[in-house]
This record gives sequence, structure tokens and C-alpha cells, in this order.
Amino acid sequence: MRSFCVFVSALDYIENNLCNLITQEEIAKNCYCSLSALQKIWRYCTHTSLKEYISKRRLTRCAEELLKTDATVTDIAFRYQYNSPEVFCRAFKKLWNVSPSEFKSTWRFTGIFPKITADENNFGGNYMGRRVDISELYELLRSMAVTYVLCFDIVGLDMINKNYGYAVGDAVILETARRLDNAAGDECPVFRIGGDEFCMVTGLTDKCALEKLADAVLSHNGEEITSEGVTLPVAVRAAAVKYSAENFNYKELFDRLWEVTNSADAHDTSEIKYFE
Repeated sequence: MRSFCVFVSALDYIENNLCNLITQEEIAKNCYCSLSALQKIWRYCTHTSLKEYISKRRLTRCAEELLKTDATVTDIAFRYQYNSPEVFCRAFKKLWNVSPSEFKSTWRFTGIFPKITADENNFGGNYMGRRVDISELYELLRSMAVTYVLCFDIVGLDMINKNYGYAVGDAVILETARRLDNAAGDECPVFRIGGDEFCMVTGLTDKCALEKLADAVLSHNGEEITSEGVTLPVAVRAAAVKYSAENFNYKELFDRLWEVTNSADAHDTSEIKYFE
């Protein structure tokens, strides 16, 4: 229980201070624990370092500001504690594989590394593959009467991380997001809902139109990327669930999307599995 409280406090402190200078020592002080204890708990829960998590959350928020505000690259760089626009641009390109200016002209999706949320009942393990904040997704669905939600699961991401490292895994995640973003266009928001899970709010109720949209993603299965000197194919499986605002509260939505997405694990990668 003590470790869980430390983890929750660290998550909240980071999220509330992304635009401020953050040191690991200050996080530990805020959590009333030693730095070594904090680092051990954090890595146990996330399989990543505090520094990497903070960087990815900042760059995720930076991407959102690039698309949704009139802030300049310089404004965003200094707001999120980068020493110069040049340092910011290098960090941004390392995560997104494009410069900030290219990102503004080619992407709509921004949520590559959503905020982790803590779940006392599932404490430990790879938290990024467990629970993330889906508040924006929930509010969007609440505003819609009925729609199909397409859920996508990356094939073999755990093995990619294990065999080639998390940097290669991140490249696979980015490529998946890019394919979904390209297929979705301006009309179908895309969300990352877990470690290897994404969903797309289609606004559709017609299965023929839904399958055409899904095929725009699935048709790229098997196409290769190269990262860290490794070339490998990227593929996803797809499932669809019909959502009605009357049927789900926040927790039920999350559990249902996870059920649907993870059910696709053993499913054929060329077609959709349906859930009503």
C-alpha cells in the first residue's frame, strides 16, 4: 500500500508540473520517500525511468499544443523547460520522427504517450500496458448517440520489446499511430488506450463503411519499418464494438474496450471481429 501511494503521488506531481522544472529529488521529497525507493517503485511499475516518462509526457503535450494552439515552437520549447528551440526540436523529432513543423502539416493524433493512471487492484508490472487516462475519449463518446469504435491491438509488441528493446517497440507504436492517423483523417479521432492498444471513434453505424475504414489500416499489415538497425514487419488486429452513451460509465467503458481489444489477440489480422 505504501508503494502504491508513492506511485500515485509521483504520477500526480509529474502531471501537475510538466511546465515547471522537475527534479527526481523533488519528486521523492513530495512523495515522502528516498530517491532510490522512488526510482525502484517507478521502474517496477512502468519498465521505464522517471526521466523518460517525463520527457514522453512533455512531448505528447507539446504535440497537442502544436496542433491546437497558435503557440510558436519557441513558446512551447521554453514552456516545457527545454533550454532552446533547437534542443526541443531534436527531442521532438526523436519521439515523433518528424520536426515540429512537419508534424503540424502531417499529423492529427497527438496522444502517443497518455498519462498513466493508477489502479490499486492491478498494482505492479508494466503499467503502461494497463491503465491510462481516457477522459477525453469518454467525454467524446458521451456526446454521441451510437457509434462503432474500432479497437486495434499491435501484434507481438511484448516480444518486440523483449527481443529488440523498448526503443524499437516505441517505433512500432509510432508507426501504428501513423497508420491509424492516416486512415482516420479529420473525422475519426484516435486514442491510445494502453501499451499496445489503440481505438478509433468512427461515428459510423454502417458495417460496410466501417469495414472500409478498418481495411485502410489492415491493408498495411506486414509492411516493414527499420529502427535501431532492426527491420521488422508491423501488423495490428482489429475488433469493433457498438457504443451507446446509455450503456457505459467511465470504468465500464475502459473495461469494455480492453475486453474487445484483447479479444483480438488470436483473431485473423485481415478482418474485424465484432462485438455488440
